[in-house]
Amino acid sequence: MTTQDMLDERYGRRRSPARRWIVGAASLIAVGLVVAFGWFTVQGTLDSVDVDTTSFTIIDEHSVELGFQITAPPGRAVACAIEAQDEEHGVVGWRVVEIEASDTHARAFREIIPTTAEATTGFVNSCWVLSSSAT
Repeated sequence: MTTQDMLDERYGRRRSPARRWIVGAASLIAVGLVVAFGWFTVQGTLDSVDVDTTSFTIIDEHSVELGFQITAPPGRAVACAIEAQDEEHGVVGWRVVEIEASDTHARAFREIIPTTAEATTGFVNSCWVLSSSAT
């Protein structure tokens, strides 16, 4: 008999099997929550697209050439919203560019943005992975 068993017998304490069940269930729930959190974190990064604007050139008062590079999941098509702004940060040109799937992880592009007025800057607003039904 262990010391704990002797103390329990001496003072009339009994260990409840329900307590062990509750501790076991709570442990399983905690492990499940950690696994679910990890899965959602990984799943969120699988389809992430990183983009960097590398250059812009004002061609004339009605167009801007934009250079950018993307890092996207191989084999997935991507779309990017590119825009041009004037000196007051008003949008004077905007378009969505669809980029076909490729086995290459990182790629560079140059696109022309038509504008309604003279622009002072051009940049990539955002990029996202297209769903498989959209390609």
